[in-house]
Amino acid sequence: QVQLVESGGGLVQAGGSLSLSCTVSGSGSIGLMGWYRQAPGKQRELVATITSVESIDYADSVKGRFTISRDNAKNTMYLQMNSLKPEDTAVYYCKARARRFGWSDYWGQGTQVTVSS
Repeated sequence: QVQLVESGGGLVQAGGSLSLSCTVSGSGSIGLMGWYRQAPGKQRELVATITSVESIDYADSVKGRFTISRDNAKNTMYLQMNSLKPEDTAVYYCKARARRFGWSDYWGQGTQVTVSS
């Protein structure tokens, strides 16, 4: 089975920093990966994506503040979040396109990020 596990969420003051990680297990090759977030009462939105060769795309709301990266040898993706704002508060989800008897998209369980003013 393919499994994605996020970690690193927590409570931080506005202007602070937080690092998230997502580790994939049970998979062969991993293609496109991304971070998404969902605030209460709102739709899930894209934060950033990164391909297997590290082509990156960011949402406008996080450009210049967040950095996405991946370590293919460790099957792990990261999100470094700096200059955090209260509006960044959300559950952050990891998504990965992985091969296990074929290609499919998989989601992690989510990790809560709360930014206080």
